[in-house]
Order: sequence, then structure tokens, then C-alpha cells
Amino acid sequence: MSVITSNDQLQALCDRLSTSEYITVDTEFLRDKTYYSKLCLIQVANEEEYHAIDTLAPGIDLEPFYDLMRNENIIKVFHASRQDIEIFVVEKGVVPKPLFDSQVAAMVCGYGDSIGYEKLVLSLANATLDKSTRITDWSRRPLSQRQIDYALGDVTHLRVIYKKLKAQLEKSGRSAWLVEEMAELSDPETFIIRPENAWKRLKIRSSNRLFNAVARELAEWREKEAQSRNLPRNRVMRDEVLLEVSAVRPEHANALGSIRGLSPQFSKSKSGDRLLEIIKDISARPADELPAISRRRPPAQNTDPVMELLKVLLKLICQRENVAPKLIASVDDLEKLAENDDADIQALSGWRYDLFGKAALAVKRGEMGFVLQDGEVTLVDMTAAPQDNDTAQDAD
Repeated sequence: MSVITSNDQLQALCDRLSTSEYITVDTEFLRDKTYYSKLCLIQVANEEEYHAIDTLAPGIDLEPFYDLMRNENIIKVFHASRQDIEIFVVEKGVVPKPLFDSQVAAMVCGYGDSIGYEKLVLSLANATLDKSTRITDWSRRPLSQRQIDYALGDVTHLRVIYKKLKAQLEKSGRSAWLVEEMAELSDPETFIIRPENAWKRLKIRSSNRLFNAVARELAEWREKEAQSRNLPRNRVMRDEVLLEVSAVRPEHANALGSIRGLSPQFSKSKSGDRLLEIIKDISARPADELPAISRRRPPAQNTDPVMELLKVLLKLICQRENVAPKLIASVDDLEKLAENDDADIQALSGWRYDLFGKAALAVKRGEMGFVLQDGEVTLVDMTAAPQDNDTAQDAD
């Protein structure tokens, strides 16, 4: 074990790791005061060695590490990889391939919804983690030995977890399931935040088209500001303030400054001027040019009973197949499926369809149902011809 602080050390390490079948990877970063994550440490391991790469070391060039992430002959093993990969995409446009996410793999293997690393370490590696340095400033130097040991635990135990989950997937014939799940995490588009879509985070429920239009434009403006200034979006403007401005739609600086959460200084700044321009421009548009927030129409009939049946079905199948329900369908997915047999949901395609979707449609059509046997709910084929009692008695 060592802490890599020079380019020569990093190049030598990556040369050695480049012949590995797999490597485990994790990062430590800060994001509480910035829009983009500040990468502070990278931990990597293979079967023989494990190291921490000090990404803040003077003059360090991480290109050899990113070359390793581009090497498709090596499986890159992460746990809950989304934030780690987002950093690599922002820094270098690199998505590690092929990818194995142990959190997703554990869900496929029936360890529950979004299981944490600590529980997996205890369950599969029979070890415990030192929690004392979990909340720490990873940008401060020098790092203590306890900090380094804690960080390296995220890749050393992961080696055992990877091998055990891989074996379970192969034994159950579910390796292809994980490959399908990794497709989204292997797509760079997954990690690109586009300002024009920022309004979706607000979960707008209003049917007022003028309010919707202003909120969309302000959300896009805020996202661009946050990105260009590298500030958390709520440091630029909090959600509740943005929605209040969208509702009030002030026409001058004094009115803008009177909104709770905005200072008089903001209202007279360039940002304040820009907000007033956005509001003025949108208010002058014809009503038919303003966006409407599409909301799901109320179903033509009461689908609550169907929803309850689908919930029971999902629970039964997940218990029988030992897979996490969250991986198959969310409550929102079940609502869509209760309303529409052709709903655009993952449960109606791929392995999810074979496992759950096909049975769900059969339940909706009355082709499958539930019976209570010995105190347990069981799924039965309702199309099977029942035995004729008279015929059975005559046979006796």
C-alpha cells in the first residue's frame, strides 16, 4: 500500500494495473460548496495491491489513470458508482467500461433496495468499517493514516464483494441482467446536466402557463449561473425563492428586492436585471407560445384495485426470485401499468418483462390470480380448466 503523489509513481502503478482482469475503484471528493465535485483522492486495487492516488499532489497528471478507465480489457468495479463516474465525465469525458456496480449487483442478487457498502462488507466480507473518518475534509493535507486506511477500505473489501457477487450472478444465471443494468451507467449522457432541463427538478404542479414558462426560464438561468460560477444551485437562488419570483413576476428592481430571500443588492445586480428581462420577455409572449406542464390524466376508471394486485404480485415475485423490488418497478411504474398495458416502463421490456411484466399483464387480464394456501398467498393460473366434480364422483 502507498499514497501515489508523483507522475512516475502513477504511471508505474497504472502500467501494473493494466494487466489486471479487474480493478476496484472509489473516490473521495467534496461538493458542499461547489457545483462540480472537487476530486481529492482516488483509491484503486487489484488482486495483488491497493493504493491511494493523491489527486491534489502538486503537478500530478491523472491521464494514466484515465487511460486505465478507458481500457476495455479491465472490469472496473465500483459501489454506487454514479457520483464517481460523473466526476470522470466532467473531468475528462471518460466513462469506465466495462463496469460492475456492486450495489446494483447486490439488488439483482436479492440483498435489498440500494444496499449500503457497510452492510455488504459485513455480509460478504465478514468485516466492519471504521466510521470515525467518514465525515472529513478530504482536501486538507496531510492526510492522516486513519483517513488513508478508511479510504482504502472502500476498495480492498470490494475485491471480496465483487468475487462473491459475480459467483452468485453466474450461479443464478443473472449475469446478463447486470449487463443490461450497466448500460445506463455506461452512457455519458446519463451524467451530463443540461440547463434547459433543469426545471424538471422543481416538480412543478401548476397549470398556470405563464408561471410555468417563467419557472422554466429561471431554472435554466440558475443552472447556467451555478455551472459558470461553480456554486451549488441553491447558493445562486433557492428553489422556494425561484418559485416565488415565478408566481409574483416583479416588473422592477424594488419589487424584486421585496421578495423574501432576495436582497436589495441582488435586485440591483446584473443577475437581478437578467431576471427582470426574462420575466418581461415571457410576459409579452402570446399565450399559445407558453409551455404547459404535461400531467397524467386521471384514469378513465378506478385503477386502485389493480394497483393493489400489482403490488402483491411484485412482492410475491421478488420474494420467490430473491430480487429487490426497486430494481423491477417503482410505485409510479405500477400506477402507469395499472392504467395502460403499453405503458412506457422498464418492467415491460427485457428481463423485467420475463420476470414480472408478463405476469402483471396476465393478472390484469384475469388470466392469473391469487389464492390463499396454508396462510400464504400464491399465484395461480386462472385459465386452467377446473376439475368437474360430478365427473370426479362418477369415476369413484
